[in-house]
Amino acid sequence: MTTLSTNSTERKPLIKSRALRRFLSHKLALIGTVMVLTLTLACFVGPYLLPYDELYIDLMSRFAPPGTNGHIFGTDPLGRDIAARLFHAGQISMAVGFAVMIIATCIGSVIGVISGYYGGAVSAVLMRVVDAFLSFPSVFLLLALAAFIQPGPVMIALIISATSWMEVARIVEAEVKSLRNQDFVQAAHMLGLSNRWIMFRELLPNAIGPIIVAATLTVARAILLEAYISFLGYGIQPPLPSWGNMLNGAQQYLANAPWLAIVPGVAITIAVAGFNFIGDGLRDAFDSRSDLG
Repeated sequence: MTTLSTNSTERKPLIKSRALRRFLSHKLALIGTVMVLTLTLACFVGPYLLPYDELYIDLMSRFAPPGTNGHIFGTDPLGRDIAARLFHAGQISMAVGFAVMIIATCIGSVIGVISGYYGGAVSAVLMRVVDAFLSFPSVFLLLALAAFIQPGPVMIALIISATSWMEVARIVEAEVKSLRNQDFVQAAHMLGLSNRWIMFRELLPNAIGPIIVAATLTVARAILLEAYISFLGYGIQPPLPSWGNMLNGAQQYLANAPWLAIVPGVAITIAVAGFNFIGDGLRDAFDSRSDLG
């Protein structure tokens, strides 16, 4: 057992270095990383560099085009600075995205590892629960939940999490099933380790690659869903800005002030595409078949 543990420990840095090398050689992943880091830096540092905050109203500057009087992205129908609102909305969207990632990944990982480890009736019941959630269109389920809950960043994150953990559960369940008969699991059984220890200290860490990939893609999905339900009026409510409700307010001004829709639309595109590119890169990085040949 000592020999197995030592060999496993020695292999981990090698595996990590190979995964990092594959990730750094993935051009889209690097582009996605730059996109996400740039957008995050702009959202959290940008507001301190602007002369206006997201709630400041200047009726004399209504519909100012981008670049007018220090308004780099222009102003909205109330004369509020779009850049300030965009960056503040980005903070909310990023926070919702990462909160959903943590909650959904934790729920999905726990259900997936229990289902994959025990199998049989336990797996059948848990996977039928997953199927039941998946059978409902997530957008309609989100709207139904949002209609009965006071909308806000925390509640929006919770209801999106309620519709986002199933994919993680399926991924973890499949990965654990493929690992539960491996030698290191049999050795853990022979040592008398508890099922909880084996599930969460042996199996789950060995399934971390697919979990990280799923978590990264969950951030992109959460940002898109938050924007969608806010656009429909069931998410973040004005005057608190979000990319979705900024798009909602821009609908009637598309002909005369197209920047009202273009700016938040581009921000959503950059965020979602960036996280998807990173997810693709991580998928390739953790794919051991990349080492073949």
